[in-house]
Amino acid sequence: MTTHVTEADRDPRPGADRARDRERGRGRGAAVRALLFVTTALVAGAAGVGGTLLQQRLTAPDTSAVDAQAAELSEDLRTDLTAGFHSGGKTYGGPFTGGTIAAQVLEHGGALLSADTVPGGGSPGAGVHTVKVMLGLVPPAAKTVDPAAYPVRCYRYTFGLGAYTVKRSAMDCPDSRTDDSAGSLAAELGVLLARLPTGSQAYRAVAADGYAHAPRGATDFLRDRGLLADGDTVAEVSGEAVGADVYVLALRINDACHYLRMDSSASASSLVPLWAAPADEQQACVVRQAVTAATLYGMDPAKAG
Repeated sequence: MTTHVTEADRDPRPGADRARDRERGRGRGAAVRALLFVTTALVAGAAGVGGTLLQQRLTAPDTSAVDAQAAELSEDLRTDLTAGFHSGGKTYGGPFTGGTIAAQVLEHGGALLSADTVPGGGSPGAGVHTVKVMLGLVPPAAKTVDPAAYPVRCYRYTFGLGAYTVKRSAMDCPDSRTDDSAGSLAAELGVLLARLPTGSQAYRAVAADGYAHAPRGATDFLRDRGLLADGDTVAEVSGEAVGADVYVLALRINDACHYLRMDSSASASSLVPLWAAPADEQQACVVRQAVTAATLYGMDPAKAG
């Protein structure tokens, strides 16, 4: 015969004492379960945050290559704005106009979004110039860069007359095209870059003296100096005289708006005469905007001081 031994048989203490112990045990068990629940939740939460940060670190684009381009552009501007013999004639030197900046931005794989000036008192160039650019459209030519690690980014540059005035900050790229069409601004600027003149080193310093200050003279100058190739088309040319030696034009080359400054002065030999208009001026493409862009940012900084 089997004898069943109950808890009451094993424990000689009164029933009330055993009941209190069972209640205390249930209380401790509940506390332990609650602590385990909180600990598990905290660990899971920490793992979730850490996982999110890790995922962001793994998936966020590497902007170092394009940021390096932006920093190099800052240095180019500072060099051009360094007064006197300290400049060393770099990078473009000569009269500093919108063409100088457009050529620098293009060299660093980007395009101008806009260029504005708040005039200042006193001598020319005393104002504050603000240039917004999109970089990352073309990877650096001298480097192998994974396209996925070279995202399009936008930057704002401000400067006056002097290397110390150059400031750079990242900015959000506009989320729409300048022509109000559907699609991205980066795609629009990609098309603009594809429409640049195909002549050898079209955006380079070259003097325009000896050519008539007229639309036909401008076209002859562009073709004779190799700024245009046979396949490039020129249309919608309008010009305006700015003083005795300077003639400024707005013209469409390959259906992209460009500005041309024809300067007959002796100091214009290092001038960048031809450049693409900023994105926000592509549609209008009027000579008034060209005159503003072709205005010297003060004296030739490389010869100042």
